[in-house]
Amino acid sequence: MTEAGDRPPARPSASLWRTMRTIAWALFGVRNADRDRQDQESLRPLQVLGMGLLALVLLVLLLMALVNWLV
Repeated sequence: MTEAGDRPPARPSASLWRTMRTIAWALFGVRNADRDRQDQESLRPLQVLGMGLLALVLLVLLLMALVNWLV
């Protein structure tokens, strides 16, 4: 049985800005291996999923607005 002091240290959670920057670079398709490793340690899956979906919706809305403006 483990005691409360035997727990592994909690992962530091990434800031909102860092999460947005990571998602933007991932959507662009350019990633640095060292940064990717750091992001894997600090980002939580729910953060990535939420920000990824938000970024995708914003991208689609931006493209729709651009097409309507051009046509």
